[in-house]
Amino acid sequence: MSANSPSVHILHDNPEWIPPLGAALDAAGVPWREWPLNDGSYDLGELPPEGVFWSRLSASAHTRGATHAKDAARALLRWFEASGRRVVNGSRVVELEVSKAAQYAALRAAGFDTPHTVVVIGTADLKARARELPLPFITKHNQGGKGLGVRRFDSLAEFDGYVDGPDFEHPVDGITLLQEYIVTAEPFVTRAEFVGGRFVYAVRVDTSAGSFELCPAEACAVPGSGPDAAEPAPLFTERRDVDAAHPLIVKLEAFLAAQGIEVAGVEFFETADGRLLPYDINTNTNYSPDVEAVTSRSAAAALAVFLGAELAACAEAVAASESVTA
Repeated sequence: MSANSPSVHILHDNPEWIPPLGAALDAAGVPWREWPLNDGSYDLGELPPEGVFWSRLSASAHTRGATHAKDAARALLRWFEASGRRVVNGSRVVELEVSKAAQYAALRAAGFDTPHTVVVIGTADLKARARELPLPFITKHNQGGKGLGVRRFDSLAEFDGYVDGPDFEHPVDGITLLQEYIVTAEPFVTRAEFVGGRFVYAVRVDTSAGSFELCPAEACAVPGSGPDAAEPAPLFTERRDVDAAHPLIVKLEAFLAAQGIEVAGVEFFETADGRLLPYDINTNTNYSPDVEAVTSRSAAAALAVFLGAELAACAEAVAASESVTA
């Protein structure tokens, strides 16, 4: 493969998440390259390389030292799009990835039930607005991921002390979300994986330990408490009772298409009184090795097929253009 051959270019801020995805692309025979968002340069007078550009920007990039990854992705994706390149999860999607408030606004506008959320910019209104929510309630960072800023409060005195005290977690964008505490019917949440905008499978995420860290990637695994403490606990299992015909999945597919989101993992709650509440749209989705090892519908394989087809279409367009100008 020559240096100028069309490839899948993976824009990312965390190299630890790339190997499983690269392995799936390799197995499908799809050429790919990494495009780190931590540094680099480009000339606006030149065209980007040929290929498909897939954004895997994470809202938690700043926690890994990639402080400027969000703005780098914004600039790069606008360049790719303006140059006519095929972009998967483009500049519009980045704005949803880095703002839970934007996600909730879009979901509510599309008719979804979402947790009651109050958006607070800065800290001056935090204590007053908290008094509008029933106890208990939770906080979370608007630009989140990794459970950033997620805490439960059972009393207003506890919350006031947190806001005024040294342990307050300042969000990177200055926006804190106050949100109703959702009690699920059973101690799990569900993460539905979509590739090419279509449902692949659903994952049951065990929350019985009370963790807010729901990253499924192998790099996020923590030691388990089973017989072999060196092995990560199997928090992620395939949920076979949720399929493409499920009413929420059908509605989510339409929502993703309207928002231009092609690759995503959408997490939702199910309550004892029958509420179905999407609460997080992950456009940099990773896949649990536990689930991928046993499912008959691998999301990683589906992703490789999808990106490979997009790359083939790109290569055909390049070849046709070259034949016209020859």
